[in-house]
Amino acid sequence: MEAIVVGATGAVGRDLVQVLLKDSRYTKVTAFVRREMHVSDDKLLVHVVDFERPEGWRDLLRGDVLFCSLGTSRKQAGSKAAQYHVDYELVIDFARIARENGVPDMVFVSSAGAKETSAAFYLRTKGEVERDLSALGFDSLVLLQPPLLIRHPTKRLLETVGVKFFQALAALGILTGMKPISTMTVAKAMANLGVEHRPGVTRLLRAGIAETGGEA
Repeated sequence: MEAIVVGATGAVGRDLVQVLLKDSRYTKVTAFVRREMHVSDDKLLVHVVDFERPEGWRDLLRGDVLFCSLGTSRKQAGSKAAQYHVDYELVIDFARIARENGVPDMVFVSSAGAKETSAAFYLRTKGEVERDLSALGFDSLVLLQPPLLIRHPTKRLLETVGVKFFQALAALGILTGMKPISTMTVAKAMANLGVEHRPGVTRLLRAGIAETGGEA
């Protein structure tokens, strides 16, 4: 299997690259990034590209499965429009070109609560992405909808507080489906899903992600 990774420098993407490089089922891992990665492996091919200029990387986007964990926050992006550009427009650009190049499968990290009619901007954006990815005609499209992610390390105070809050609720048997999940578990689930080739469109919530990722 030849894997393509978009979002390889993000929290999930970094873990995913490490998982794929150790997984004998994958013979090649091609990462598309904006900046250099400090990772070296015989299986890894890194393309540092301008995401805004697909003519520079269109022909390079080839393989057996596209993994995409591309995303940002409004704070990092600077505005809703900039966040939408990353979370929706760039994701669709990569997916559409991959499909045009004959890539049959895709695994995408979305979000719990994603819904195109949501009143929340972030969840509505994720819902729109899911809708339009589903229309591209991948043989297998898996949409992961994890709850809050546990990142190591994280400097985000609100994220740390949120993780502890939902972990406490889950310990009491409340909102167990929203119990935070580690980026490594998500990455392992992605790697396993990439070789399963589930026909059509599959959505996995926390329980399905945890089971597939081998969370105890």
